[in-house]
Amino acid sequence: MQELNEILATIDGYIGGSDWFVYLLLGTGVFFTIYLKFPQIRYFGFAVKVVKGKFDKEGDEGDTSHFQALSTALSGTVGTGNIAGVALAIHLGGPAAIFWMLVTAALGMTTKFVEVTLSHKYREKTGDGTMAGGPMYFMKNANFELFGKKLDLRWMAALFAFATVLSSFGTGSLPQVNSIANSLFATFGIDKMLSGGVLAICLGLVIIGGIKRIAAVTSKLVPGMALIYFIGALAVIFYNIENIVPSFVSIFSDMFSGSAATGGFLGATIAYAFNRGVNRGLFSNEAGQGSAPIAHASAKAHEPVSEGLVAILEPFIDTIIICSLTGLVLLSSGVWNEKHENVFQNTDMTVLTKVYSESDQSDVSTLFEHINGKAPAPTFTGQLQVTNGVIGNPLSIIHARSLAENIRVSDSEGNLYSGTVSVLDGKVDDSNALVFVGESLVHSAPLTTIAFTRSFFGGFGQYIVSIGLLLFAFSTAISWSYYGDRAMTYMFGSGSVVYFRVVYVIGFFLAAFTDTTIIWTLSGITIALMTIPNLIGILLLRKEMKSTLNDYWTDFKKDWPDEKTPE
Repeated sequence: MQELNEILATIDGYIGGSDWFVYLLLGTGVFFTIYLKFPQIRYFGFAVKVVKGKFDKEGDEGDTSHFQALSTALSGTVGTGNIAGVALAIHLGGPAAIFWMLVTAALGMTTKFVEVTLSHKYREKTGDGTMAGGPMYFMKNANFELFGKKLDLRWMAALFAFATVLSSFGTGSLPQVNSIANSLFATFGIDKMLSGGVLAICLGLVIIGGIKRIAAVTSKLVPGMALIYFIGALAVIFYNIENIVPSFVSIFSDMFSGSAATGGFLGATIAYAFNRGVNRGLFSNEAGQGSAPIAHASAKAHEPVSEGLVAILEPFIDTIIICSLTGLVLLSSGVWNEKHENVFQNTDMTVLTKVYSESDQSDVSTLFEHINGKAPAPTFTGQLQVTNGVIGNPLSIIHARSLAENIRVSDSEGNLYSGTVSVLDGKVDDSNALVFVGESLVHSAPLTTIAFTRSFFGGFGQYIVSIGLLLFAFSTAISWSYYGDRAMTYMFGSGSVVYFRVVYVIGFFLAAFTDTTIIWTLSGITIALMTIPNLIGILLLRKEMKSTLNDYWTDFKKDWPDEKTPE
């Protein structure tokens, strides 16, 4: 598992985790924001009217309403990224990561507007009578030119479709059920395999009905789950109201300086906060990834721009509202830089050769350089001498980017272990299935769960996270099954969908008890494999996007002469 995670992390470092990927994503958002004159601001109010169906026409072709398409797309984005992803972003980059998540969302509102409009314009009707769309269709059907030469991007369409199938597992299935199972186990003690089995059956029953059943379920799930989560989040924020102003200050004061060491948090560089904030922002709202256009392609509309306008609302709801709430919960409650007892994951643990102390500023500086990849500290190779669960060697263990304390080692049955443990280059040999428990920083869903207990609801707050995570993540898995089956339809025809759904459900079950770190790393890779060809495609079609938008307002004035336009 450690070797696999290292391989995946190396791959991710060259694509999704690289600086050029971040600049490509944000640069595309900046370009279209300026090129289209800030549509996320000018068209926001108008987009709300479109969602309500004010400008619908009888006979509009499609399978779902604007609201159902928005709900399906939102259910695909509102998931573990809003609960676990925000906690991971703060864990990695400190409070400043929240600022960069918000920037990503603001620019992503324009990116989604563009990608949904173009994808909706080139959607097709499949053999079974349903609509199919997404970036692979505009890559296949649009006229691309570069320096006066026509381009054939059907190869890129195939790459995107293939990446969508992979991402349906890496984004929509595996990390979602993994977070659900971890949360239910931590809160209720429910066996992870049992959680995965029950949810896999429920998932299969929903997705077998196709987009109409998916839309019917998600249009009811999304409003309900948002309400539950809002109540729980506000209970934490108002309970810790005296920390709200300092929380806001930390978000904005650290954005150009990085986050200093505080509590168990050893600090983060500006670059790390920027990279992780943007990366987690994309995982949360998926702007630029090209996934939402697949859901919006099913919407009833007589032209594409109206559905693009609907998509503007997604990053606003998903990231600017829900992720901001989660961020304030984590910061105001103070849990983000506190150490909590937890079971260590081997892939997130490193054994160092000497004893370090957080009370020694020199040691803190050394550890800061180590966890941020600037100057790795010497790692331990040899045998740990363990007696009744206590490690006797004079050394330190880093877990979850923090200096671990009060460490105990036990066997798979929970008995305190005595004997030796092999370590190579700081990594523990996990062949003996030993369990390390101690105090360290925690991240992802478990951190948000702890934060929700610091509220008026007390210990009951953890149930809100578990229920919210269950609904959020399950709805995401539902939507991503549709994205995957549309990609399979594009590549192999509608007959391939049934096989995809079977594998999707099986993978959903297995991921309930798979290492979290590996799943998050895999999701980063699959996101990048979708995003890169999609961004290239919409940039090449920038002129067509502007002309399509201009045509929309011209026709709108003819159809609705008494309606004020925001152009």
